[in-house]
Amino acid sequence: MPITDPADDRLADFRDLVAGDRRPGTPRGSGPVIVEGVPAVRRLLASPYRVRAVLGVPGRLVELDLPEGVAAFEADKWVLSEVIGFRLTRGVLASADRRPPADVDALLAGPDPAAPRRLAVLEALNDAENLGSIARSAVALGIDGLLLDPRCADPLYRRAVRVSMGHVLALPFAVLADWPGELDRLHAAGYLTVALTPAPDAVDLAGVDPRAHPRTAVLLGAEGPGLTPEAQRAARVRARIPMREGVDSLGVAAAAAVVFATLR
Repeated sequence: MPITDPADDRLADFRDLVAGDRRPGTPRGSGPVIVEGVPAVRRLLASPYRVRAVLGVPGRLVELDLPEGVAAFEADKWVLSEVIGFRLTRGVLASADRRPPADVDALLAGPDPAAPRRLAVLEALNDAENLGSIARSAVALGIDGLLLDPRCADPLYRRAVRVSMGHVLALPFAVLADWPGELDRLHAAGYLTVALTPAPDAVDLAGVDPRAHPRTAVLLGAEGPGLTPEAQRAARVRARIPMREGVDSLGVAAAAAVVFATLR
């Protein structure tokens, strides 16, 4: 259905995305999920999230081969740019209803309580792009879910979804409201908690044998400050990535990918 008027009410989900994914005055994490680009929209269509609408240039909409019943709107690149507030190089975007965070105990148990589990636990990770990059690595490298402290960025924010290439939509997440006290719930569920830190007194990450710990949860802190002392004390192990002399640390997204791969 071609759209020529940027003010068309049917495009409300996509209007002025430079101001965020939700309307002014509404609570954080309450707007629709916005997904950009053909590969990411395909992942949305395969996810449990209900698609509200798809907007794009005609060629990109054809590539998607959208299922019947999905509201799809065509617009040229100029109308598209005026609606969303920036030039969309990917040519298509979609909106979807949010899903609430998972129940913590259900996420810890997983679909098979006897199966090995790997989780990523994020503290005060308030950069949406870092969170999206971590989510992409998590899906690629066998992480089964994310646990977030209350200060973390919204994993369904547009920039997090974009950087994850839509993979975050396949990754269940839950919020640990009492931080870091609720790490005890992980210990009770049989998880070894590993706090990542560059501190010289931490153990070498290579010494943490994933075969000896079928349930492992990796703690990662914000870029710069890293994990708080309280979170490190609450974890069972403090581990560091061995590095060349003169390099003290990696960015959190790169460090996450290294530790996810090491503990597979």
